[in-house]
Amino acid sequence: MSKTIDPTSDDKLTFEEAMAELDELVSRMEDGELSLDESLKAFERGVMLTRKCQEALSQAELRVKTLTDADTLEDLSSGNE
Repeated sequence: MSKTIDPTSDDKLTFEEAMAELDELVSRMEDGELSLDESLKAFERGVMLTRKCQEALSQAELRVKTLTDADTLEDLSSGNE
């Protein structure tokens, strides 16, 4: 089964969707079922997906840092003595 790879497709993917697609691309490349041209397109798409995932993780890390720096999370150890 050959699925066309569009490395420039800018879908509004969630983090989970991007990770799943990246996992599928890696599997297809490892299986050797892609031509050289398809492999290059898959690699390019994989780089784009990896960047999207890294950006999502950075944003999540920033949100957690903002919440903890702003003391908006209760210190659970202070009330258990």
